[in-house]
Amino acid sequence: MVEATALPGAYSPTQFVQLGLPERPSSQPLPMNMSEARLRGWDELDIVFVTGDAYVDHPSFAMAILGRVLEANGFRIGIVAQPNWHDCDAWKTFGQPRLFFAISAGNMDSMINHYTANRKVRNDDAYSPGGRVGLRPDRATLAYCQRARQAYRGVPIIAGGVEASLRRLAHYDYWSDTVKRSILLDAKADLVAYGMGESTIVEIARRLQGGESVTDLRDMRGVAYAMGAKESPPNDDGVVTLPSFEEVKTDKHAFAEATRRIHLETNPYNARTLVQWHDRQAVVCTPPPLPESQQSMDFFYDLPYTRKPHPRYEDPIPAYGVVKDSVTIMRGCFGGCTYCSITTHQGRIIQSRSKTSVVREVARLGASKDFKGIVSDIGGPTANMYEMRCKKPEIEAICRRLSCVHPTMCTLLDTDHTSLIQVMRESREQKGIRKVLVASGVRMDLAQKSPEYIRELTAHHVGGHLKVAPEHTDKTTLGVMKRPGGDNFQKFAKRFNKESAAAGKEQYLVPYFISAHPGSDLAAMIDLAIFLKEHGYRPDQVQDFIPAPFDIAACMYHTGLDPMTKKPVFIAKHLRDRKLQRALMQFFKPENYFMVRKALMQAGRRDLIGGGCDCLIPAQPPAAAIQSRRERAAKEALHGDHVHSRSRTPAVGYRPGRKSAQRRDRLITRDRSDDS
Repeated sequence: MVEATALPGAYSPTQFVQLGLPERPSSQPLPMNMSEARLRGWDELDIVFVTGDAYVDHPSFAMAILGRVLEANGFRIGIVAQPNWHDCDAWKTFGQPRLFFAISAGNMDSMINHYTANRKVRNDDAYSPGGRVGLRPDRATLAYCQRARQAYRGVPIIAGGVEASLRRLAHYDYWSDTVKRSILLDAKADLVAYGMGESTIVEIARRLQGGESVTDLRDMRGVAYAMGAKESPPNDDGVVTLPSFEEVKTDKHAFAEATRRIHLETNPYNARTLVQWHDRQAVVCTPPPLPESQQSMDFFYDLPYTRKPHPRYEDPIPAYGVVKDSVTIMRGCFGGCTYCSITTHQGRIIQSRSKTSVVREVARLGASKDFKGIVSDIGGPTANMYEMRCKKPEIEAICRRLSCVHPTMCTLLDTDHTSLIQVMRESREQKGIRKVLVASGVRMDLAQKSPEYIRELTAHHVGGHLKVAPEHTDKTTLGVMKRPGGDNFQKFAKRFNKESAAAGKEQYLVPYFISAHPGSDLAAMIDLAIFLKEHGYRPDQVQDFIPAPFDIAACMYHTGLDPMTKKPVFIAKHLRDRKLQRALMQFFKPENYFMVRKALMQAGRRDLIGGGCDCLIPAQPPAAAIQSRRERAAKEALHGDHVHSRSRTPAVGYRPGRKSAQRRDRLITRDRSDDS
């Protein structure tokens, strides 16, 4: 297996020349049309990126960081952002790419981007200008790959990003409630490059430029590919064969077993190649990419991003507003939470930038004319895993634990926060910096290993509120999630409040909890509601569990089994049960009164209904609850959402031209003609 080529850590024009690269990348955004490409002296492009997100030249956006890294390695890149997928004209914007199309649905899975946990269409899209919906299709990777093939047959198609990565093998699809085959077979992509992808995509570009075919790239790490019906997949000691697509589609125990084997092969130092048959075709997934070195991480983030949306956009892009003044210091997560895709996408090995690189970026922010002096967030997927690794590399190389912190924290895990504290201190001392915030992602069990970190955090890096994620209070549910016990949050909260008071500051924790997660039954949610009432928490937002492809929790939701133990797990699968759990987390809202009452009656907890101080809701519905129910009933009657009426207005979806929508339009027209 060929290892990914380490990328150079180059930061100056002189060093670019020394490294044999053509020149330092332009400080202008990557081109979105040929006129912009010609301004760089490019008459043809090597690689065309097609993405479901608006193009923002900021390292928090995948197309920006991958495009800039390729540009820095001498390749000519163009961006096609949120193209009209109804024809292939947009794919011809730059003419035929010399090397390949790079396809991504965007920073999010397109189905999660489009639909809520209740499968309702979302009202906005944070990655689109003006937050507008409908600028990308459902299952965008499929449509984009197919249009690329239609535009220029014979050009290699490399799919990547979260959507393709998490669907590279047979997977459960929540929105259709079915097991779907590998995305490779439906998208007809030549390769899926899974994971973060900087080194992988540079190696692909270098090898294709060197004359190799896309088939030759199958020996790379971090790729998945579909073999022809007459081809034989690898078959040796370094290969794990999964239950076939036909087996996992019809047998939930087989699906659970496939999930178990997949997740045991996620450590890049000992992972083996995975093979899964789909009828007569084998889908092959090579071991994960090796972790990026600190030198490479510095190289990626030190490139000359404009840190702004492309000038073509007039409307603000909501997701950019959240991250524009943030600084990423690390990636990866060794937490292994069953509902989270970070470990499977970014890797379980923490990859950190150097202090010098981080402070340099903060200093550049401080010197920016439009910067207001506040770094909105400094961290990563987890704010305080910076430079944390296993103390014994020889053990790390053979370890198959899915979490370094659950069910107990590994004694070999280095939990020293010293380097992180130094980064925080030097960052806030830079000219032009008034405040450096840690806005989210603090791992509370790790933080409690360092009283100095909590002291530093509360004294200098909290903007009044700090978001944390205890997720639940029920022991069984937390065990299913691979999260620390419920008392962990309370211990952290006590220490946080103490240190805030010592710093002379009034600061609050904003805890996030999940409803309807596997393992969480009605009794568990009622206990969570009681906890919220006792501690005065009134969450404005509720996280409803969404089974994302590839996650262990998604397997639990589909099969009702813990794939690692094969033991049954409670699942709140019906929409009515999920609604009850959600309502319990916001028991204090009048519009939830009747659902909360129903939940309490169903669970036999009448003691929580009444006027006592321990009760969740009063015995009699408040006037606001009755009014809310009337308004909801009127709205449902108006839109035809109850069983006695039929809608006269066609729903506007993301693909209004699809056949089902056309049939619906004809039926509505016919009905109106009949009425007249």
